[in-house]
Amino acid sequence: MSEATTTEHPAVVGKLSTLDRFLPVWIGIAMIAGLLLGRMIPGLGDALGAVEIDGISLPIALGLLIMMYPVLAKVRYDRLDTVTGDRKLLLGSLVLNWVLGPALMFALAWLLLPDLPEYRTGLIIVGLARCIAMVIIWNDLACGDREAAAVLVAINSVFQVIMFAVLGWFYLSVLPGWLGLEQTTFEASPWQIAKSVLIFLGIPLLAGFLTRHFGEKAKGRAWYESTFIPKIGPWALYGLLFTIVILFALQGEQITSQPIDVVRIAIPLLAYFAIMWGGGYALGAAMGLGYERTTTLAFTAAGNNFELAIAVAIATYGVTSGQALAGVVGPLIEVPVLVGLVYVSLALRKRFTQSAESAA
Repeated sequence: MSEATTTEHPAVVGKLSTLDRFLPVWIGIAMIAGLLLGRMIPGLGDALGAVEIDGISLPIALGLLIMMYPVLAKVRYDRLDTVTGDRKLLLGSLVLNWVLGPALMFALAWLLLPDLPEYRTGLIIVGLARCIAMVIIWNDLACGDREAAAVLVAINSVFQVIMFAVLGWFYLSVLPGWLGLEQTTFEASPWQIAKSVLIFLGIPLLAGFLTRHFGEKAKGRAWYESTFIPKIGPWALYGLLFTIVILFALQGEQITSQPIDVVRIAIPLLAYFAIMWGGGYALGAAMGLGYERTTTLAFTAAGNNFELAIAVAIATYGVTSGQALAGVVGPLIEVPVLVGLVYVSLALRKRFTQSAESAA
């Protein structure tokens, strides 16, 4: 959160800083700016796409790292044991992310894109890549449990390394065969998956942990949370906006030249984000997790690791493939939708508070 936000989460949107309160406006401007840059500067998208190491886009990686570091520096790592002991939260997250999420995307892709196999395959890959990056900032903006988000993201990272290739093979080759549907070959390097996890979670997580450890050791927790955190806090949103500009600049021409295809891809994505987020909220409320952990459960279930999905689609099917386009459209739909859900979450917080007061 930004500089005017205290270490305790604000109760309502009105208490957010100007930077946070007008986030949809800044994101809209960033999207338009990216599209204009990509269309007005010939070769910019190719130039940005070429700046990569071993398939990892350096501009996008830089934006994500800047975005995640301040939020992970806010996490109170000495409280993680309170999350790891919450079996309902952990089990709910595993079921949503690794059982329901991939199955739902598979069903939506086949139901809504039966005539577009490349886009369908791309969406299924998106559904398999569970979020380990942007979910951190959505959760923080919605006043979710930071410690719970750190733990759930770490668990998703481990499962991603172990299960991504296995589930890809199952949902693209095995299950379609059982159902008499068209089968697709799928290849994903374990190193490619592990590399995504190490870069987009490992680096900022380690940096955040070390910053808090040595900052508190040198100056104390009061100084760290009242002075240091407000100074670095705004950089999370700066990193988010930079990432959005780069994403739209990279893919703006492809998106604007195929608007009908983008709409076709967007429809199952919209349904997916809404169902996963709503299902996470319903499950959290049913289990009595409270507002903060229910919010964390919902956002970790709804988000996806678009960098991994795009990298796998490009490596397997090519940079100009329909699978790659579906991966690219994923975050472009996810960003505005989940921003909207941040505000829905903040509105729901009042109901959680009123229910808790009534029960008391």
